[in-house]
Amino acid sequence: MAKFELKLPKMGESVAEATITNWLKNVGETIAADEAVLEIATDKVDSEVPSEVSGTLIEILFQVNDVVQVGQTIAIIETEGGSVAAPKTADVAAPIVAEVAKTVEVAKESVAPADFSGSDKFFSPLVKNIAKEEGVSVAELESISGSGKDGRVTKEDILKFVESRKSKVESQPAQTITPVAQPATPSVQPVAQAVPVSVNGGDEIVEMDRMRKLISGYMVASVQTSAHVQSFIEVDVTNIVKWRDRVKGAFEKREGEKLTFTPIMMEAVAKALKDFPGMNISVDGDYIIKKKNINLGMAAALPNGNLIVPVIKNADQLNLVGMAKAVNDLGNRAKAGKLKPDDTQGGTYTVTNVGTFGSVFGTPIINQPQVGILALGAIRKVPAVIETPEGDFIGIRQKMFLSHSYDHRVVDGALGGSFVKRVAEYLEAFDVNREY
Repeated sequence: MAKFELKLPKMGESVAEATITNWLKNVGETIAADEAVLEIATDKVDSEVPSEVSGTLIEILFQVNDVVQVGQTIAIIETEGGSVAAPKTADVAAPIVAEVAKTVEVAKESVAPADFSGSDKFFSPLVKNIAKEEGVSVAELESISGSGKDGRVTKEDILKFVESRKSKVESQPAQTITPVAQPATPSVQPVAQAVPVSVNGGDEIVEMDRMRKLISGYMVASVQTSAHVQSFIEVDVTNIVKWRDRVKGAFEKREGEKLTFTPIMMEAVAKALKDFPGMNISVDGDYIIKKKNINLGMAAALPNGNLIVPVIKNADQLNLVGMAKAVNDLGNRAKAGKLKPDDTQGGTYTVTNVGTFGSVFGTPIINQPQVGILALGAIRKVPAVIETPEGDFIGIRQKMFLSHSYDHRVVDGALGGSFVKRVAEYLEAFDVNREY
């Protein structure tokens, strides 16, 4: 018999620890190679940890809700035969990362992290995220005595601090506060406040799931980070509707893929981003990062009501067939919970189809640290003035609204408006005789 040490694998450069959410195997149960042993969660992804060997689980070293550092041994598996060496963390990481199915939205490129750069101490992404949500300052975070390795602050440490701080505030009597001079620039950090909620016998209290909590935090952070402004434009897509109706059957028969409106829209957006590279950027503090590649995020609703944004890499290099395949593949795998971490990384601009739910237009929130997001409204038959050499007349046309939200810190109205106008021009100039 030999003993195999199951370690917490590396999940990404910025992930130093994870929280155990569920053990899938109990002590004494047999485990097959590549079979999932436990589930873990970080502030980036949710994942299962599989075993590299077959054997029997003889010891569990951490319990549910414990925070484990990358590389730590979390369980012991007894195997038959000769000695089994524990694999290196990096070797374990590859199969783990390949199997990660759930992510929010939720990549390093998509959300601006809390600013703790002024501190000399190391704080994990999970601790930083909790500190941001609870309004814990850098000074307060540095004052916490960490119980982790080398004195690091763990999840339990900061949660205890937050609870202790709340208890002190509640126990203090009311005092007369002497007004003090306010700083010239108000702080943008939100103050955590308890909001009273009235609950009667017919109400139900349901805690947000982990992904919804993350999405909530990211949306609030984006609004606080970017100066959102919107431009709207109506587009005549009659030619596109007619063309798709004519070719969609043959397209599916030849390519084995359904042809929706989304890849056609994505194609136009990719072209417009090449024309206006100022929209294909991100912001990092006082710096603007001009992106070389055009990677289009496509917001997708999950069956449980949550949201995820898979990314079409190098979208400007795809023809319509390639775009359709990419859209369908990512959409299907998102609904099935089979997206990989790379599928949600590296987006430079995002498109969301609010028309799927019947909305005519919307004001989407920017996917940080990007600077723009385009909402596609529902396509409707409307009466419209049609200009011809013989004069104007009223006709029935297929129209939709494009809603463009952009970051006014770095994108002015001229650029934001010109970009969405160019998208509209590409759509209205669609060639009804084109080959797909």
